[in-house]
Amino acid sequence: MEQPKIIFVMPAYNEEENIKNVVSDWYPVVEKYGMNLIVANDGSKDSTYSILRELKKQFPLLIPIDKPNSGHGATLSYLYDYAINNGADYIFQTDSDGQTLPQDFGQMYDKIRDYDFIIGNRKQRQDGFSRVVVTKVLKAVLRIIFGVKVPDANTPFRLMQTERLKEVLKYIPKDFFLTNVAISAVAVKKSEKITFMPITFRTRQGGINSINIKKIIKIGIKALKELSNINKKVNNETDL
Repeated sequence: MEQPKIIFVMPAYNEEENIKNVVSDWYPVVEKYGMNLIVANDGSKDSTYSILRELKKQFPLLIPIDKPNSGHGATLSYLYDYAINNGADYIFQTDSDGQTLPQDFGQMYDKIRDYDFIIGNRKQRQDGFSRVVVTKVLKAVLRIIFGVKVPDANTPFRLMQTERLKEVLKYIPKDFFLTNVAISAVAVKKSEKITFMPITFRTRQGGINSINIKKIIKIGIKALKELSNINKKVNNETDL
């Protein structure tokens, strides 16, 4: 069976301490399984993009893209659209902070013929108790709003079939901050072929996380209304 065309995508914001190691670590996986590694520099204030341009000389499958800052969710939407429009059969997304492990990708790839959405489940997170609490709260919120059980909605380690992803993305605003959360919730609600696979999730490997608990709470409150609107769109279509 012909190998599917997979485009790997990463958003990057102020990752000058991590980006070289992350690209170097993931590149062998991209060479083995993928077409390209697309890294979108989301208006970083440091040297992230200039480092990416230098890395391009060493890693020809790397495509660095520089764009104005729009936030994590909007950058994910941008990357998903880019991959869809450039011939991907599947899109794999992870972040550029070094918290996920390239060696976990192989077991995810082994499930590619069985599922359209394969999403990591951070069962043993190493990034702090507060983040575990946020994940549990988010799980409860999605249960209330969407009426679905999602083990880990926001994991930045996911392999998605392009055509099915396109169908899910039509419910989600391009500028929504929690794009991956909405994708997970809608996919479960619409009974897509989806599974959640345990993965390793380390502490951030360098730099400072731009999102703290105060920001998470603020984002969460703002997201409640939008998540409700997304759920209404799905319900309205189901009722037709």
